[in-house]
Amino acid sequence: MDTAMPVVVTGGLTDPAVLEVVLGVAAVGQAGRVGDIDAVLLRGLSPQAMARLTHYGLALGLLVEADVLVMTAGGVIHAKGWLDVSPVDLQAREVALAVMGLQDKLPVEQIRARLGEIRVAVASRVRAANATLRGLRVGAGEVVEDAKRVLHAGFFSVEESRLRFRRFDGRMSEPVRREVFVSGDAVTVLPYDPVRDRVLVVEQMRMGPYGRGDPLPWQLEVIAGRIDPGETPEDCARREALEEAGLTLGALEKVAEFYSSPGAMTEYLYSYVALCDLPDGAAGVFGLAAEVEDIRGHLVAFDALMALVAGGEVSNAPLILTALWLQRERGRLRG
Repeated sequence: MDTAMPVVVTGGLTDPAVLEVVLGVAAVGQAGRVGDIDAVLLRGLSPQAMARLTHYGLALGLLVEADVLVMTAGGVIHAKGWLDVSPVDLQAREVALAVMGLQDKLPVEQIRARLGEIRVAVASRVRAANATLRGLRVGAGEVVEDAKRVLHAGFFSVEESRLRFRRFDGRMSEPVRREVFVSGDAVTVLPYDPVRDRVLVVEQMRMGPYGRGDPLPWQLEVIAGRIDPGETPEDCARREALEEAGLTLGALEKVAEFYSSPGAMTEYLYSYVALCDLPDGAAGVFGLAAEVEDIRGHLVAFDALMALVAGGEVSNAPLILTALWLQRERGRLRG
């Protein structure tokens, strides 16, 4: 792109914090408008800044216009524009950091294909930043990251960090290399009918057991799914119940929030029991065709559920944890 002509940006790029992340330097622009949209006009960008802007624009699939009319206080100016229709929000800078961190590491086409996963991971980090509960834990909370690289980027990603952390004796640790499986926050929900005293569990083929060599990788599980950007955990629980079981949920009872495997995974779960009407015939086969989901529901009496847990046929943590919570709270819910 010829930098002799001014550049105009719109949408999320009008946020100075986002723009600094993208360009790599703080930029002072001129306020303007493109049609009825707020814009920022930029002059004299260096080749390095333009290369970074081009990477970001291509990765996000922004519309590029060669000649845009920008209304400014000084009149109409012709500019070349990266037109971003995304809103300015609290997560825009985090998305920009993630996208720019992949420059020269992944092709822009691959980054663009992973934007949904990137936004899910960013939303998870924003929720994590608000979790400040401290009681028994005495860790200093100081971690210094010296380097990070992406080892794999697909539906999930694997990242390697070189870091040091504050030890319990007050000294900093030696540099260590750690790898983490990155996935977004997710929800699990077990529909429970307190009148009929039964639950609905779902069954589907799972890659974890398959990868371990389990000859029967189909699992009995709670309904589960990743939380979409802008979605609350409760909204996600209701959406997933419709998608995976065709159910409309009633009141949601919080079971717990927890990391599923904190030694290796970023996944953080919000688990619920949902009061629900589960008549005969409520179980069926559901799932999104676009995601090649094949999910079968099973209506199971509460006593039968606990027998499945005790007998080992239920072999995943969310359903075991939720079943034990329901065993404790069942009398209250039925009352």
